[in-house]
Amino acid sequence: MILTDIATRTYDHGWRLDPIVRSLLDTDFYKLLMLQLIWRRHRETRATFALINRTRAVRLAEVIDEGELRAQLDHARSLRLTKKELIWLAGNSFYGEARMFEPAFLTWLGDFQLPDYELRAVDGQFELHFDGPWTHTTMWEIPALAIVNELRARAALRGKGRFTLDILYARAKAKLWDKVERLRQLPDLMLSDFGTRRRHGFLWQRWCVEALKEGLGPRFIGTSNVLLAMDSDLEAIGTNAHELPMVAAALAQDDAELAAAPYRVLDEWRQAYGDNLLIVLPDAFGTTAFLRDAPDWVADWTGFRPDSAPPIPAGEQILDWWRAKDRDPRDKLLIFSDGMDVASIEATYRHFQGRVRTSFGWGTNLTNDFRGCDPDDAGGLDPISLVCKVVSADGRPAVKLSDNPEKATGTPEEIARYLRVFGDMNRRTTPVTV
Repeated sequence: MILTDIATRTYDHGWRLDPIVRSLLDTDFYKLLMLQLIWRRHRETRATFALINRTRAVRLAEVIDEGELRAQLDHARSLRLTKKELIWLAGNSFYGEARMFEPAFLTWLGDFQLPDYELRAVDGQFELHFDGPWTHTTMWEIPALAIVNELRARAALRGKGRFTLDILYARAKAKLWDKVERLRQLPDLMLSDFGTRRRHGFLWQRWCVEALKEGLGPRFIGTSNVLLAMDSDLEAIGTNAHELPMVAAALAQDDAELAAAPYRVLDEWRQAYGDNLLIVLPDAFGTTAFLRDAPDWVADWTGFRPDSAPPIPAGEQILDWWRAKDRDPRDKLLIFSDGMDVASIEATYRHFQGRVRTSFGWGTNLTNDFRGCDPDDAGGLDPISLVCKVVSADGRPAVKLSDNPEKATGTPEEIARYLRVFGDMNRRTTPVTV
């Protein structure tokens, strides 16, 4: 392993293009898994994705230079998968499956290029859209978020001296290691890195992953970042995301099809991947509505990933549902990944210990927690809640209700329609910080 002097590398930014996205594999594993399903079954569908800054007080277009953003986006569009990367995808075992990706898909992927984008600054924010075939626009989500987040971090660091940067990164490293030492006290912990989308930077994410690999040993089970999994000999972790039910719902022809959309997607997923990746993400249109109407076969899946409700109440709701379906929760898995940090990981782990298997995806608070580390205390490194969501499919608006109305996306008219179909039960507004 080669340790990068991150402070020196940061100090040297600015005299040339320093690429933020270095590979098309610098993305989350679930994007490739979903892409293969989209490629198989939905090649004709068009989808538009858009950058959404939930932290409106941070006026990104006044922090990030538009020319720099365009240069990084254009560089990402120039990338192609290398022979080495394609061979690794073809030959590596994922979730015990030796051939997760079929040869025809990998052949198609060998010619893949990110599509064009539309960018403009409006009232201090960037309007960044990606429109085109769903097979292509879906792959912009992770690199777009990584680029914007790292450009914001670079802007906050610009002008700082070498020793200031040394101290800043030393404090951040010590802060992370303090968390690692606390997590060592959880003997049966299963934890993975989910921090690509809102990371401080690629080099920092790599440092965090290597630190967890050494500090937690086998309790660190892998990373969602495909490039880091390949380079660090780690498991690539991930299943599916909200965009699948969001697109299926957007394409529904009537309210009955809309209500059935989340389960139709799961059935497609089950047919595509068999028993390997049976994790349910239930909150796209509200977890209570999902559990109320779920077919019995969903109870046979491996587990759930509650994503937008407080972790302990969300987990208890799912345990109650399993018991009502005569399933033993001790045979199941809950994956917690929504804004987790060391304190919530500890509390959730201890609450469910012995009652259900648990795993934790550690995201923004792993790879972008510089709060209190800047000697200048400027606040420009505090993480923000930035997402890139599908906003339409074949010209029809897409909606996410979420268990937290603060995370809802879509037009007011379509949100009202979805609430009429799915209901508003147990959705609770809580502040969104990351």
